[in-house]
Amino acid sequence: MTKRRVGLYPGTFDPVTNGHLDIVARAAGLVDHLIVAVAANAGKGPLFSLDERLVMAKAEMANLETQVGVSIEVRAFDTLLVEFTKSCGANLIVRGLRAVSDFEYEFQMAGMNARLSPEIETLFLMASERCQFISSRFVKEIGRLGGDISQFVSPRVKMKLDEKFV
Repeated sequence: MTKRRVGLYPGTFDPVTNGHLDIVARAAGLVDHLIVAVAANAGKGPLFSLDERLVMAKAEMANLETQVGVSIEVRAFDTLLVEFTKSCGANLIVRGLRAVSDFEYEFQMAGMNARLSPEIETLFLMASERCQFISSRFVKEIGRLGGDISQFVSPRVKMKLDEKFV
């Protein structure tokens, strides 16, 4: 019997962008089940509450799940990533890289996670060319200043951002 491959894609998702969805869709092709783990991460000062981010992520993943044909689950966490990964039965952490500047931080984090839990692998996926420049921070800044963010997020997420900036 083949072992079920469970991957976990962690992030703040404040908000979910098309870049996140690109990584999720591609990661889903590599696992049997993908968990999108929404970090509480109050230290980053998120625009959206954890509950709001969970609702947005669940809506976006439900739509994507039907397209990719792999089960995608959304869960919140506020613990050490490797401990949460183990508690979910996952053995793979998926991280997206947009640019070389992301690599150093992600490389250090992967090294620390490997020391804490050597049985958990970290997989880096490069952002697709059309998504390399998208970040939640830039999307929020553009939206706050009245710019058009429709090419960076889904219509649902755009509506939620518009509500925040009214």
